[in-house]
Amino acid sequence: MAIEDKNIMNRLYIIAGCMFIFALAISVKLVNIQVVDGEKYRELAKKSTVKNFVIPASRGNIYADDGSLLATSVPKYDIRFDAVTVSSEDFKENLNGLCEGLSQMFGKPVSYYQNLLRKARANKSRYLFIAKNLGYSDYIKVKNLPLFRKGPYKGGIIVEQRTVREHPIGAIAQRTVGGESTTKPGHYAVGLEGAFNDMLTGKEGHRLKQKIAKNQWKPVYDDNEIEPQDGYDIVTTINVNIQDIAHHALLKQLEYYQAEHGSVIVMEVATGEIKAISNLGRTSGGGYYEKLNYAIGESHEPGSTFKVMALMAALEDKVVDTSTVIDTENGVKRFYGRNIRDSRRGGYGKISAARALEVSSNIGLASIIDDNYAKNPNKFINRLKSWNLNKKTGVAIVGEGTPMIPEPGHSKWSKNALPSIAYGYNLELTPLQTLTFYNAIANNGVMVKPRFLKEVRVWNDKVTTYDTQIINPKICSDATLGAIKAVLENTVKRGTGKSLYSPDFSMAGKTGTARTEYWMSDWDSNQRYVSSFAGFFPVENPKFSCIVIIHKPSTGKGYYGADVSGPVFKRIAQKIFTDSPNVDSVDEIEKVDPIIEKDFEKYYTKLQKPAKTIPNVTGMAGMDAISLLENLGLKVQIVGNGTVVNQSIKSGENLKKGQQITLKLS
Repeated sequence: MAIEDKNIMNRLYIIAGCMFIFALAISVKLVNIQVVDGEKYRELAKKSTVKNFVIPASRGNIYADDGSLLATSVPKYDIRFDAVTVSSEDFKENLNGLCEGLSQMFGKPVSYYQNLLRKARANKSRYLFIAKNLGYSDYIKVKNLPLFRKGPYKGGIIVEQRTVREHPIGAIAQRTVGGESTTKPGHYAVGLEGAFNDMLTGKEGHRLKQKIAKNQWKPVYDDNEIEPQDGYDIVTTINVNIQDIAHHALLKQLEYYQAEHGSVIVMEVATGEIKAISNLGRTSGGGYYEKLNYAIGESHEPGSTFKVMALMAALEDKVVDTSTVIDTENGVKRFYGRNIRDSRRGGYGKISAARALEVSSNIGLASIIDDNYAKNPNKFINRLKSWNLNKKTGVAIVGEGTPMIPEPGHSKWSKNALPSIAYGYNLELTPLQTLTFYNAIANNGVMVKPRFLKEVRVWNDKVTTYDTQIINPKICSDATLGAIKAVLENTVKRGTGKSLYSPDFSMAGKTGTARTEYWMSDWDSNQRYVSSFAGFFPVENPKFSCIVIIHKPSTGKGYYGADVSGPVFKRIAQKIFTDSPNVDSVDEIEKVDPIIEKDFEKYYTKLQKPAKTIPNVTGMAGMDAISLLENLGLKVQIVGNGTVVNQSIKSGENLKKGQQITLKLS
């Protein structure tokens, strides 16, 4: 028995020893945590329960030229409730008032909110959803309801703020304004949003929040640690009215011609300010929306709108003048083994250089350029380069297409390159680059840089103002300018654009019809064209320049520039002219009507007599008689209309002020 007891005691000693060693190890570990790694673990615990959250700064607003909003940042608020942090006394005292307030704001019964909040209290919910996407005014109302007005700790209110970018004018100019990337939230890369992102982006703030449950955080204080600083506002050159006109004029034409896509730009001649820009592409369902920024980013063969540059080069180099006779033969002419054709069957025969541009003769322009530059093509190419046609405009919006004008040595250069360039093939320009040149013609030869920005503001105070930038102070001589303006005006009056002519307002421009994808094997069976029109208005004192490009209209309905793109140009010009209509003058505005003069003299004579007796107003115009009698202090009642045929008080009777007199008119 003693041996058995001894064994039991030994086991107890061993167990006790193990427990002592275990306790000692725990003590050592605790000391190590407290003394050696204490700060580390305290910091780790703090990081896991308290965290600084970034508060994004509000992006600056984007305004049209008249102050209309194109894009703005709107704060939205989500409201939640921490049912644990509120004391029982505060909860009971404020529950009914809070529920009544929530019911009035959100339309649900008071009992609904009472049950919701009581259940959250019983379940110790710390993140109960109350409301979402509130505007600022509604957020303030909720924040000041009973209980919630006590703040996040005593009142349990949890406020989560987000900023949403909104576009008050909707989809109009959407591609130009730009937007947030769908794949990278908070990232802006296109349009005005991307071009001026550094200005629009403010400085982010910080707010300290405490973890209250898994993935649930609650602000520690009412105020932010670092307040966010809003971005700058920018005022653009876009005019909302002209933008609306351009957008709907383009949309109407695209829909009718079932075109693939199109773009339009309206520029103010003197300043280079872009007043409207629209880019519409067709959806799979046949509708249209702002798909890509074709006007700025799409380089393509300009076709006949480039003939203006070709003729101007020849005029400026004095190798031809507008009266030089060009033989366009019978509508087909061979250049270096390749036939060039005119759209008119049978051709135009012998015509002047000016007429060649008016009727858009491919042979005419190809002949002018090939005859005078074939031996020295660099002379022609250098003239184009002197007009900056080989360079981007440098417009602020990202994605401007690169122009391509080949020269000897280029992979696209051949003997046929020169005549092809003359009528708008074998080179590439964007619509904006083409318009910049036409705008220079309208601006007396001054080529200005297209721009979208007028000024930068902070709280309506100007920070920076952007002025007109000149690319080329004079692209050519006044003689060349005068000649080309006259030809462009005549193109609308009697050339390819004659269907657009209106005697009510003047405009000048050039039609364009270019084949596209003609190198593909199916072109003969499925012909595709790019229709265009570029010009300016009014001719006498150009205010605006404009270009319209429509890609791949239905050939069954039409594809010529005058038919497809020209009407868009005309519609825009008409609408703008409506805002500032012509005023017809009227000769001899001071001419006196003898009848009116006689009536007035009669009225004036009676008015000068002493007011002692009732005057005779028979035969006077009703309005004159009323005026006369009321000025004498009488109350006048009339029957009928016209002139006075009878008066209830005879003339000559004593006048009594306030007396009523009845006049019968006929």
